[in-house]
Amino acid sequence: QVQLVESGGGLVQAGGSLRLSCAASGSTSSIDAMGWYRRATGKDRELVATITYGARTNYADSVKGRFTISRDNAANMVYLQMNSLKPEDTAVYYCNAQKLLYATMYNYWGQGTQVTVSS
Repeated sequence: QVQLVESGGGLVQAGGSLRLSCAASGSTSSIDAMGWYRRATGKDRELVATITYGARTNYADSVKGRFTISRDNAANMVYLQMNSLKPEDTAVYYCNAQKLLYATMYNYWGQGTQVTVSS
């Protein structure tokens, strides 16, 4: 099992910045991709950004150029630097970790952290 704990959410004005952190613990060996997803009220969960163990990144079009995902493999941490925040970025942000074991992909999720961007 992998436990994920997010931190860093909060209330910020439009144009501001926040940095989310996610700490992984437990059986962290063989974790491949980690990432951030979000769910706004009344909407489905959507991908924000992912990063592989080798630091290959992928971003949703809506956050490209504003958000940066990074990772510290030694510390089992993943971060999301969010700049130029917009009201539409308001959501609960969830950390995700993927682990491949015996050809089966396992997904682990954190409890989520609220990000609110005021206009």
